[in-house]
Amino acid sequence: LKERTEDLKKERRLAEDLLHQMLPKSVAKQLRKHKHVQAENYDQVTIFFSDIVGFTSIAASCTPLQVVEMLNNLYNCFDTRIESYDVYKVETIGDAYMVASGLPERNGEKHADEIAKMALDLVTAVRQVLIPHMPTGRLQMRAGIHTGPCVAGVVGYKMPRYCLFGDTVNTASRMESTSLPQKIHISSATYHALLIDDAYEIELRGEIDIKGKGKMNTYWLLGNKNYSVQN
Repeated sequence: LKERTEDLKKERRLAEDLLHQMLPKSVAKQLRKHKHVQAENYDQVTIFFSDIVGFTSIAASCTPLQVVEMLNNLYNCFDTRIESYDVYKVETIGDAYMVASGLPERNGEKHADEIAKMALDLVTAVRQVLIPHMPTGRLQMRAGIHTGPCVAGVVGYKMPRYCLFGDTVNTASRMESTSLPQKIHISSATYHALLIDDAYEIELRGEIDIKGKGKMNTYWLLGNKNYSVQN
């Protein structure tokens, strides 16, 4: 009986670990108690999007197994690195990677700084990921960041997902889609949030046309004066 109890505890821990990798711990706790998870409003969060430059053409020249292997290597690399920062990985869609800070646990004014440091790290890290059928090739990514309010909640009954909603999500996605290879494109809102510490090297990109938003002043995040990127 004692052995079976230990086995059950072990299985329960494994199940909980898996659940916590798919949903925030606070959300998973509510779901386990069969409670309805309330949507929450966040006044300020920072959201990061990235995707791989030329992924469609790279995938077209790979076997299905190579595509999966390449993305698995990429996400393993990213997932390991983001553990060093106060951020939450929201989801991956194909080659797109979405991360937020300031939710589900609020962290005051730290969210922009945490995402900025993480973004600089990932832009460096992506160059280390091999393309299976192109040994000399290296992946490149585009990144975009925006800061603002959003709503977060759990959607769905089967395979429930923790989703973010609001214009901040859309604008962060636009920052990524209008970025350039190996560049981190940030909005003026994120720029002003990062000015608090005066720790970043930032360059004005200028006024660009953002779909659905019109003309926006945006910036390139180049580096952090007090931070060395992890090897």
